[in-house]
Amino acid sequence: MSILLRNIIRFVLLLLLQVFVLNKILVHQLVSLELYMLFILLLPFNIPRPALMLLGLLMGLSLDMFMNTMGIHAFACVFMAYLRPFIINILSPQGGFETNMKTPSMISMGISQFLIYISILVFLHHLALFTLEVFGFGNIGYLLLKILLSTVASLMLIVLYELLFFSRK
Repeated sequence: MSILLRNIIRFVLLLLLQVFVLNKILVHQLVSLELYMLFILLLPFNIPRPALMLLGLLMGLSLDMFMNTMGIHAFACVFMAYLRPFIINILSPQGGFETNMKTPSMISMGISQFLIYISILVFLHHLALFTLEVFGFGNIGYLLLKILLSTVASLMLIVLYELLFFSRK
């Protein structure tokens, strides 16, 4: 399957999964299950930053339209898309990641680097998202706890997704 088709299907399925399944699951007031940002995380390594940010905007606005959240998901997705190339360059070994692998995965990056990669970007995404959602630092403890617990829950979902759907080639 071509990379373009795979990413279009991933976009639609992650958006629908987030809107119609994960948003309906109430784990706790402090835990928000977010998986839609995986679309941005798994885009090819060589995608130009403007295209990456445009795709992040498209994903965020699509989610905002379904959830009536007035742009907070769009901001968080664009923020994460902007920082993604910096994080990849920091984590990239001298020779870069395996050249035969075109997208981030446990195989192309290695398990530990992939976990660091997703952890940093999911944390930054949640930091932007929940800071705008709460829109204040009146209860900083609540905000930090929500960011940390939601990051852990989202990381578990992402790792589960990666273990279920990644190619072992």
